[in-house]
Amino acid sequence: MPRGEAVDGFRLAYERFGSGDKPVVLLHGWPGDRTDYRYVVPLLSGTCDVVVPDLRGFGESDKHAADPTDQYSAAAQARSVVGLVRELGLERPVLAGYDIGSRIAQAVAQEHPELVRALVVTPPLPGIGRRILDPQAQREFWYQSFHQLTLAEELLDGKPQAVREYLRHFWSHWSGPSFTPDDAALDHLVSVYGAPGAFTASIGWYRAGAGSVARSLGETAPARQDRTSVPTTVLWPEHDPLFPRDWSDRLADFFSDVTLRLIDGVGHFAPVECPDRFAAAISEAVSG
Repeated sequence: MPRGEAVDGFRLAYERFGSGDKPVVLLHGWPGDRTDYRYVVPLLSGTCDVVVPDLRGFGESDKHAADPTDQYSAAAQARSVVGLVRELGLERPVLAGYDIGSRIAQAVAQEHPELVRALVVTPPLPGIGRRILDPQAQREFWYQSFHQLTLAEELLDGKPQAVREYLRHFWSHWSGPSFTPDDAALDHLVSVYGAPGAFTASIGWYRAGAGSVARSLGETAPARQDRTSVPTTVLWPEHDPLFPRDWSDRLADFFSDVTLRLIDGVGHFAPVECPDRFAAAISEAVSG
């Protein structure tokens, strides 16, 4: 397994597929790892140079008991992705991501638009605002508060069976009505989340305040010249309980070049639930 050069003391493990001058970087979500793209990669690798890393604190990448605010925030995660892009000599890749991978891709595009050809992302997206406090939303986002408690690691860290049931809940509840979590895929996630320290590292993102609740409450629409300028395709699932479609109404306040596509029949885990549509959007962005 290749590992990139250290950034802030973190080295990212990654896999690379295909070849050529059309680079793509795929960024996974929580609770997942680089294997979230196992169905997308074969659809792209015939024409693209595809890099799929484990983010800081996930999979086979480094996990440090560091201050989460400094080392697991969106900005910190983005630094590692930028470091990997530069180290591998990727010429303006398309960045694609869902869940926290989406947020990290957006952070890279905002800070380094010159490095990115285009974005293909699913929620979370900016523009939610105080709607995140609606009763229905709070019934879904309880886990972000739970992750702030030491109780989360006391109950789950280093306990594979407890981790399995916890992760199964999210993969079952957040997915669309026709999706059934794969036992083999869940076995893999337990193997990477169940080791001592692994679960705690994975929730460093939330402890850094990088989750949707903290971000949404603090966001304001930027001035026109400060909007994300990288061409962005947003794929918004029909059945994602975290992010209802009416929350897509303010994308133009944050992106200067954005296309919204509604993807029917699927839930939160778009790369696994509809890999063909996810890959098609990436292919279009690569060629655009």
